[in-house]
Amino acid sequence: MTGILIGTGVLAAIALVFGLLLTLVNKVFEVPTDPRRDEIRALLPGANCGACGYPGCDGLADAIFAGNAPVDACTVGGSIVTNKVAAIVGKAAGAEQVRKVATVVCQGTLSRCGEKFTYHGIQDCVAATLINDGNRTCQYACLGLGTCVQVCRFDAIRIDEHDKIAVVDIVKCTSCGACVKSCPKKVLSMQAVNLPVRVLCRAAEEGYLVSDNCKVGCIGCELCMRICKFDAITMVNHLPVIDLNRCTSCMMCAEVCPTTAMWGDFDHRRIALIDRDLCIGCDICKKTCQFDAISGVRKGIYEVTEACTGCGQCVPKCPKSAISLPIREHLRDANAKAGTDEGESVVLTKEDCKQESKETQA
Repeated sequence: MTGILIGTGVLAAIALVFGLLLTLVNKVFEVPTDPRRDEIRALLPGANCGACGYPGCDGLADAIFAGNAPVDACTVGGSIVTNKVAAIVGKAAGAEQVRKVATVVCQGTLSRCGEKFTYHGIQDCVAATLINDGNRTCQYACLGLGTCVQVCRFDAIRIDEHDKIAVVDIVKCTSCGACVKSCPKKVLSMQAVNLPVRVLCRAAEEGYLVSDNCKVGCIGCELCMRICKFDAITMVNHLPVIDLNRCTSCMMCAEVCPTTAMWGDFDHRRIALIDRDLCIGCDICKKTCQFDAISGVRKGIYEVTEACTGCGQCVPKCPKSAISLPIREHLRDANAKAGTDEGESVVLTKEDCKQESKETQA
């Protein structure tokens, strides 16, 4: 018993001596750091997600302090962290960037896009793609096996158990991009949270090659491109590509899409309103409108009809700033075009679009 106690005491004494030596060496050879670097590190969230491209938050703090990384490099911290870091290093934060979130570029739920076979393997999308490129009928569809869920450190993404498709919680999403990198089908992408329209399909095919596999896939009919009056849409690999610099948020592309592959934020669609007290009847707004949604006669009071798409082109043209763009309270009426008879359609209905698409494919 005495030997055990002596041995324990000796080991404790050795540990104490070495601990004191390490402390002394740390003090003697300590590299002084600038307190501003430590302040930057304290501001960073500590997620160590790697979205900034540096090895963790410590690496990013060093890079920002050294001037090798921008003050807004941390996407997880957002504008709050950016502004505080900018104040520490004495740099301007710049224009506030639009927040981006992971977006599922697919609507292929089980009811819309079926299965080629029943998959019984490892519950991982990468593993599933090794077998006939996955079990979904569309080769571009979300497999819904949760590889993205496994890599998300913020509990911002889940798999809908009924639809078997990824669902992103935009409130929890920190824009780290880990899920985007992990998806073998590339159905996840980082997109601005406030986009008025989105293309929610990646099927680089057209016609029945898409529709036979998915009910809501883009069939490459080009109706969205033709309906756009601002040349904001081009077709690349049978898929529409939106030029956000030209897009006016009129959402006509989403309105005419026969398969709903083009999504529009109709809950926030706008409508022009003319202040009757300010309007001088100059006729400029009516001439500017490309949708015939403004009625009236020169020197009179002009009014906006329900055919307005909310594109906003009339607003900067008004010399009296008499036009505003509030959010609509109800859906746009495509039959309310100025100068048309009641019931006369002024845009293609979805039935018309489907028929035109069939004729185009034929």
